[in-house]
Amino acid sequence: MYGTQRALSAYKTIGVETGVESADPHQLVLMLFDGSMIAISDARRHLAEGRIPERGASISKSIAIIEDGLKASLDRDSGGELADRLASLYDYMRNQLLKANLSSSDSLLVEVHQLLGELRDAWALVDKTASRAPLQGAA
Repeated sequence: MYGTQRALSAYKTIGVETGVESADPHQLVLMLFDGSMIAISDARRHLAEGRIPERGASISKSIAIIEDGLKASLDRDSGGELADRLASLYDYMRNQLLKANLSSSDSLLVEVHQLLGELRDAWALVDKTASRAPLQGAA
């Protein structure tokens, strides 16, 4: 059983690494949203099962993805007010996750998960919209 779980874990790791290597920047951001949301889902499960260290590790993982991935990828120079607002929202999410960990709050985990989901959905639409937009100068 343990060997099977190790094999599955290795397979998932390889799959993620392969996905990252072949992903375009837009897909990478989607992967960051997905990773953070999965970590929050894991944290909720650990909270329900009373596994405090695992809950904390999952929340820390989500925070790291938000801070070191999503927020760090913002282009504050070109993004203007939108980038500033997203940075503030990411700060808010980080703070809510910290509060959730300190107070064992499932509702705060749900809140951040929903916010990430809404941003992810909007980001997914950006690519679809861009691919349907006519090229400038096209006849």
